[in-house]
Amino acid sequence: MSHHAPTSKSLLPGILAGGLLAITIGLVGWAKLSAPAVQDTQDVVLWQRALLFADGPKGEVVVKDFKTGEVIGLFEGEQGFVRGTLRALIRERKRRDVGSEQPFELTGKSNGRLILSDPTTAQRIDLDSFGPTNAALFRNLRVDPTSASLSSRSAS
Repeated sequence: MSHHAPTSKSLLPGILAGGLLAITIGLVGWAKLSAPAVQDTQDVVLWQRALLFADGPKGEVVVKDFKTGEVIGLFEGEQGFVRGTLRALIRERKRRDVGSEQPFELTGKSNGRLILSDPTTAQRIDLDSFGPTNAALFRNLRVDPTSASLSSRSAS
C-alpha cells in the first residue's frame, strides 16, 4: 500500500468550496445588516384598552374598564367563547401565581385583527382566529368613554 501526500490539485476543490461558502455567508450577513428595517404593518396598534373580567352575582361575566372602573360589558348565559378564552388566560395566571388585579389588554391592529393578551404572562389570543361572530363579542368592548364622542361622530 502506498500513501500519497495530498497535492495542490486534490486540495483545490475543497479550498474553492470553502471560499465560496465564506463569501456567501459574508454577503448574507452584509445584506441583513445593511437592509433598511421594514415595519410589519400587521403589528401596528390602532387602539388598546385595559380590561378587568369578573364573575357577577348571577353567574354573568362582568367587564370593567381598568382605568375608570366602569362596567362596560356584561356577558350573560352560557357565553362559551368568552368563558373559554378567559379560562385559557386565567389558567396561565394561576400556574404562575398571578392574581386577578392586573388587567388584560384588548388590542386592535391595523390589519383588523383583534388580540386579547395578558401582559403579566405574555399570553396572547388572536380572537379573529375563532371567526367574526366570536371576535365581535370582544370587539364591542373597544370603545372607551374618552373616545365615545369621536366614534359617534364618525358613525354619522
